[in-house]
Amino acid sequence: MNIREVSPEYSVSPQLQPAELALAAQQGFRAIICARPDNEEPGQPNAAAMEEAAKAAGLGFVHIPISSPLVDAPAAQRITGALASLPKPILGYCRTGKRAEALWNAAQAMPSVTGGTARRYDVVIVGGGSAGIATAASLLRRKPGLDIAIVEPADVHYYQPGWTLVGAGVFRPEQTRRLMAEVMPRGVKWIKAAAAGFAPDENLVHLTDGSTLSYQALVVATGLKLDWDAIPGLTETLGRNGVTSNYRYDLAPYTEKLSAALTSGRAIFTQPPMPIKCAGAPQKAMYLSCDRWLKAGTLKNICVEFDNAGAVLFGVAAYVPALMRYVERYNIKLNFETKLVAVNGNARVARFERKGVDGPETVEREFDLLHVVPPQVAPDCVRTSTLAAPSGFVAVDEATLQHPSFPNVFALGDACATSNAKTAAAARQQAPVVAVNVLALLDGRPLAAAYDGYGSCPLTVERGRIVLAEFGYGGKLMPTFPTWLLDGTKPTRAAWFLKDRVLPTIYWQGMLKGREWLARPKPLIALAQPR
Repeated sequence: MNIREVSPEYSVSPQLQPAELALAAQQGFRAIICARPDNEEPGQPNAAAMEEAAKAAGLGFVHIPISSPLVDAPAAQRITGALASLPKPILGYCRTGKRAEALWNAAQAMPSVTGGTARRYDVVIVGGGSAGIATAASLLRRKPGLDIAIVEPADVHYYQPGWTLVGAGVFRPEQTRRLMAEVMPRGVKWIKAAAAGFAPDENLVHLTDGSTLSYQALVVATGLKLDWDAIPGLTETLGRNGVTSNYRYDLAPYTEKLSAALTSGRAIFTQPPMPIKCAGAPQKAMYLSCDRWLKAGTLKNICVEFDNAGAVLFGVAAYVPALMRYVERYNIKLNFETKLVAVNGNARVARFERKGVDGPETVEREFDLLHVVPPQVAPDCVRTSTLAAPSGFVAVDEATLQHPSFPNVFALGDACATSNAKTAAAARQQAPVVAVNVLALLDGRPLAAAYDGYGSCPLTVERGRIVLAEFGYGGKLMPTFPTWLLDGTKPTRAAWFLKDRVLPTIYWQGMLKGREWLARPKPLIALAQPR
């Protein structure tokens, strides 16, 4: 490798090969920055392959593609955040090394916002989704006047659990959205920017606008990243050619349109490898579509397939019998250990990789409707930081949600590396726990609250009935209601009423306002006692 040192913390190199990253690690480098766009020339390893090799070598990896040594403002902001958050020393590369060096120079030219000029807050919350807003609201309910900043670039806040019902024509899309300004808790400082990186050793968050925030306590609630680009051909065909997904606000209405129009052909529903948010959502779209076709008398003309990268229908066995009855009712073909790997929208062909007797094999199937759930990973600013666990999500203690190496850092929601299901119901339970423990930390007291892994997945098996899956760590059943009132292992109208009428109100008027209905935090000592 032809490596040239730019500073003690940063060196550059011409194009590297995946096999060379292990050697880079042996030479003491701890992270890699790729400055080269993919597909510049034949035979060039793409960023995804390099990232995989970096991960195998124990290296951080960031891709900041630039086409010339002239670095624009967004790239300068990204490299500034990457240099702040990645472990050092760092090795940057491109075709010749010049663009990698240009990134370094651009970062040095960015205005300095450290050295006492960073605005300091009691608590900085990164992410204005359900987890971040709920945590801020719970904190302020307990300690009004606390100096809190929420870092969130979006103008709109979404109630994502409602998109399943938008895709079925039950909810209107606008029922699932509010302006961010309307849900931001009164008294917090809204920083309308995105996080570029974390420097927990210095209690700093670097933002994409070049500024920096300082904190006494940090709460990471960034959510996760829907990696649409991981499936070749998918991004360019979403929203047309029969390809849709309830995982996006703008696409859920297309799901409803496709379902209503289909009278014959093949409908394919996919589920990627875990972890994903709301693991039951891929099935929900399928069951509601099948219910529509059954009632319309067209289901007999439609071949329905569920292609699941996992090995089971649902991760908690107690709910599988009820789901299998609907699989049989709708005559759904189940294909386990089958992963979507490419889409040709114009030809309406989906390519899958499935487990075969002699190893992985590839199959292609035509479709008339394809409902896709994309692979899901931690956001770049988290995955490349020292806060990340091996999974890429923020490392935390599963009970206290506190980082194991940085005691004043907490994480919750889809961003944290806990083993529970990633659902809004989980975030609703986690937010009060984080609020109690953050205040304990600020007051110099021992942490007092614990999260038990609770999550909920209302599986919409038909319009008007739901299998209400509620479970905690290890798949332990954790029903909210007695079975005589609502048996979650069976499809009930009561559970549908809960999702259709009650849960949206609990979300907008309870969770986001710090009202902890059915979500009061459990004492840490209670979970520590032997059972």
